[in-house]
Amino acid sequence: VQLQACGGGLVQAGGSLRLSCAASGRTFSNYAMGWFRQAPGKERKFVAGIDWSGGSTYVDSVKGRFTISRDNAKNTVYLQMSSLKPEDTAVYYCAARTLWVSTDPLTYEYWGQGTQVTVSS
Repeated sequence: VQLQACGGGLVQAGGSLRLSCAASGRTFSNYAMGWFRQAPGKERKFVAGIDWSGGSTYVDSVKGRFTISRDNAKNTVYLQMSSLKPEDTAVYYCAARTLWVSTDPLTYEYWGQGTQVTVSS
């Protein structure tokens, strides 16, 4: 699976962004998709995930602000981010693994290249 993430940018606190991750190469609908983020000098951390059946999982810090969704017809997963905070600033990565979401980045088989999200105060 090849993954291509896009949609990052610079936004003021309280603003919104939508990240997209387009997949190619395998049967997209068989994969769980995750979004992770990595701030400078910090570990890559789980943000949100959606499994093959559409069930979603979020880290507590983004619940109620971020929404993950997938369009299997377009082989694309989205992360709608609202009420953004400066602490959301990071490089965001999409990743794929078979069937079920995991919060452990080591269990993901495929990764996109990352897209920078910067939230100014």
